[in-house]
Amino acid sequence: MADEKGLTPRAEDFSAWYNEVVLRAELADYSPVRGSMVIRPYGYALWENMQRALDAMFKETGHQNAYFPLLIPQSFLEREKEHVEGFAPEVAVVTHAGGKELEEPLVIRPTSETIIYAMFAKWVQSYRDLPLLINQWANVVRWEMRTRLFLRTAEFLWQEGHTAHATEAEAEEEALRMLGVYREFMDRWMAMPPVLGQKTESEKFAGALRTYSCEALMQDNRALQAGTSHNLGQNFARQFDLKFQTESGTEEYAWNTSWGVSTRLIGGLVMTHGDDVGIVLPPQLAPIQVVVVPIYRSDEERALVLQKADRIASVLKGDRIRVHVDTRDTLTPGAKFYEWERKGVPLRIEIGPRDVAQQKMVLVLRVAGGDLPRKETVDEAVGLTLVERRLADYQRLLFDNALRRREENSHRGVVEYDRLREIIEDAGGFVYAGWCGSASCEAKVKEETKATIRVMPFEEFRTPEPPQRCVVCGEKAVAEAVWARAY
Repeated sequence: MADEKGLTPRAEDFSAWYNEVVLRAELADYSPVRGSMVIRPYGYALWENMQRALDAMFKETGHQNAYFPLLIPQSFLEREKEHVEGFAPEVAVVTHAGGKELEEPLVIRPTSETIIYAMFAKWVQSYRDLPLLINQWANVVRWEMRTRLFLRTAEFLWQEGHTAHATEAEAEEEALRMLGVYREFMDRWMAMPPVLGQKTESEKFAGALRTYSCEALMQDNRALQAGTSHNLGQNFARQFDLKFQTESGTEEYAWNTSWGVSTRLIGGLVMTHGDDVGIVLPPQLAPIQVVVVPIYRSDEERALVLQKADRIASVLKGDRIRVHVDTRDTLTPGAKFYEWERKGVPLRIEIGPRDVAQQKMVLVLRVAGGDLPRKETVDEAVGLTLVERRLADYQRLLFDNALRRREENSHRGVVEYDRLREIIEDAGGFVYAGWCGSASCEAKVKEETKATIRVMPFEEFRTPEPPQRCVVCGEKAVAEAVWARAY
């Protein structure tokens, strides 16, 4: 562990830096339960802000929240062959309860498709009952062997959307719509621009017809699968007898989708924006957007400065800005500055006796760049109207920084396999290259470099001149693929 005065530099050991910064920012802590974490209040406030934004977006697109049981009959999971095979290594099973062995073991949900579609089958009889658009906020358990706070834990929080439709076209439209919702959230709220595309057969969700993904690039040039959306076809509908009567009177199986993001988004936020001082939070999601630090030496100065600090905070709260006044007498102003920078608060306001007398305030951004000054002294009246604009500018700065970094580390037009290996094993990043569609070529890259095809990118993200040959075997390319090592 690094000395308390400083974090392990990212360039020295990114993994160590990540663990230290999450702990010191008080986002989470290790739990006594193997592989699980405790989300601390500051980290949970961040998750609540994510929830709030996403939940509003889901409801705007016609979805309703519901809740389904944590425990699922084991036989449910076994009905869909691909599904059970995909999750078998990660499943936790309850075999005893109430002091006796259960007649049928119960699986602690790794995901909820099976139990949700069993219920959908009870609720859907006619085409008039469709589409059925449901979301749930829940916890899931996947018995991961190698865990890391937020990124991969045995238990984590997430949302999972599940829908039923009358046609494949409607299900496809839904799957892509919700992927677009995730992208909008990642762009506008997280300032973490992802690359969107379709997963290969080997990388898709177990039991899905097609899987689509948002892939973000972290500062260590590894990919993070930040959100996925699945067109499940009729696979689960057939297993759970989810049928409906069509308008013409025939009976058909429904078409399903599922889609989800989890608390790993917090890890993605840390790894996208953090620096060697601590975490860096986008104003849209920061639990505290502005911290006011009063500076004083005597009781008389304290009363004067705190009165002004409270007035400033009151005005900002009236503008719906999340603001906190740090009134602790146990820390020096310098120690407070360090703590709030470590916790990633976007903007700090410093107020001392001289500032009160001159009706001034000092604004300090957590990160500077472009035309944004790190520190400025302004008239109080100006400063109070400037804060909101500075926060908006700061949000854009973080997005621009992340987008530039992603593009600077995206290697396009790679045609030689040796070059792909060189990039992956050296600097890393996104490697755009041709792929013949062969599972053996995909497996070869994974075996030899530990890189996987993150997505076959949508047109918006593709290289202007499509690749003609597979980077692995040299045969005709059927798609452009984005390769990277990933979390």
